[in-house]
Amino acid sequence: MTQKNLLEVDWSQIPAPADDGGAAHLKGMTLPPVSLLATDDTSVNLSGLRGRTVVFAYPRTGEPGKIALVDDWDMIPGARGCTPQACSYRDHHAKLVKHGAHVLGVSTQDTGYQREVVDRLHLPFELLSDSELELAGDLRLPTFSVAGQTLIKRLTLVGRGGRIEKCFYPVFPPDADAGNVLRYIGEAVT
Repeated sequence: MTQKNLLEVDWSQIPAPADDGGAAHLKGMTLPPVSLLATDDTSVNLSGLRGRTVVFAYPRTGEPGKIALVDDWDMIPGARGCTPQACSYRDHHAKLVKHGAHVLGVSTQDTGYQREVVDRLHLPFELLSDSELELAGDLRLPTFSVAGQTLIKRLTLVGRGGRIEKCFYPVFPPDADAGNVLRYIGEAVT
């Protein structure tokens, strides 16, 4: 099955993920000193970032016109929506930065694949590759397996000074994530 339009999604036809408790332990945790390769070829250590950091984790982005990872991808709760989520962060980026947030995305896809996404979607922030599942393992992030791959379930971490202050999980619909984070940050700074 080829990928449909990656941005036009009828969320009422997509199963919403349930809160399985897989992220309940994250609030208050310190981000581990794991360095992840970014799409600008730098190495980013989340524990060393100053100020407020927003890290949205997503399973994997698709490519228009390419074959989906599995035929029933859209029916896996929480799988569909990586492109709308990234575009939502793109569209809200200036406001998030105005509130002092440094935005990053993370998936288990390799950096080359992620670079294509940054270019195609004109993302003003970097994507990080956790292809070795170092961050996911250290934080015990919720994951799922499909087609022989382990993918991170969609969630968003809001941190300050290397500590997680808020975790949004599950995130649905994905294109509302950046707006929800912006509301949270706006309330937290006023």
